[in-house]
Amino acid sequence: MNIRRWPNLIIIAVLMTLAACQTSADQPTPTTAPTAASAEIQATTPANGETAPTPLPDTNGVAEVVSSPTPSPVADTPTPEPTATPEPSPTPSGPITYTFRVLTSYPHDANAWTQGLVIDNGTLFEGTGDWGHSSLREVALETGAVLRSLPLSDEYYGEGITVLGDRIYQLTWQNNVGFVYDRNTFDLLQTFEYPTEGWGITDDGQRLIVSDGTSNIYFWDPDTLTEIGRLQVHDNNGPVIRLNELEYINGEIWANIWLEDKIARISPETGDVLGWIDMSNLLDRSNLEQPADVLNGIAYDEATGRLYVTGKYWPALFEIEVIPTS
Repeated sequence: MNIRRWPNLIIIAVLMTLAACQTSADQPTPTTAPTAASAEIQATTPANGETAPTPLPDTNGVAEVVSSPTPSPVADTPTPEPTATPEPSPTPSGPITYTFRVLTSYPHDANAWTQGLVIDNGTLFEGTGDWGHSSLREVALETGAVLRSLPLSDEYYGEGITVLGDRIYQLTWQNNVGFVYDRNTFDLLQTFEYPTEGWGITDDGQRLIVSDGTSNIYFWDPDTLTEIGRLQVHDNNGPVIRLNELEYINGEIWANIWLEDKIARISPETGDVLGWIDMSNLLDRSNLEQPADVLNGIAYDEATGRLYVTGKYWPALFEIEVIPTS
């Protein structure tokens, strides 16, 4: 080797080293480039300090951000009022049923075809029927004795009676004629006509209340004796027919049902049967000297609260107490 060339070689080596260092200084220092996921996280970081969505890894090992869209403003919607559930309609049930207890029995004229029975100020009045035997009577309650009697002409078949004020009203069956009497003297004050048959009659202190053997109840003006209203009587099974003798008791109309041993308690406002009184076996028929017919005749003493019933050709009149069966 030529030693004289070493300085030159040394100089060349130094220069090459310096050049390499200069080249290295000019190259930028490499850094880890942000991933797309990192950029997305930065872009979606809320400015209001809320927690950013948590990145979820995908199958390629790159984080994936799942974020919920910001809901758009929704106008205030009023809370709907709850809809009331309608109450179920009750199944119609039958009227209350009653039975009776006999408190006292009194003698009664077994020849009286009883059509109407009334107690007014302690006096018992009775209307009787049948062709040729019809009458208006005052009767002694305790003995059954007839104190006075006004027979009807043979052409009339007497029916129900009622006392309102100082007048007694009496119907006839198929004659379409009624009579008004003086309560104290039995003097005939008026004869009037009506378009239906006459069966039972009572009053509520202001109106006459009349039956005609159908399911209808009629209200009459006691002065003009004309109809001012009517209603149909019914229970849960339908119309109740053969309404006969009537009595007004404590705001109810009580009605004998012809050919049946029962009494209907009726609402005068609606015609609903409020209760049935079973009068079966009231009269012991085993020892009768002559046949008795159907139950008919209801009298209520407002002063004492006592209730009396009898029937056609019955030899007894009964004071009874009505009691519920359940």
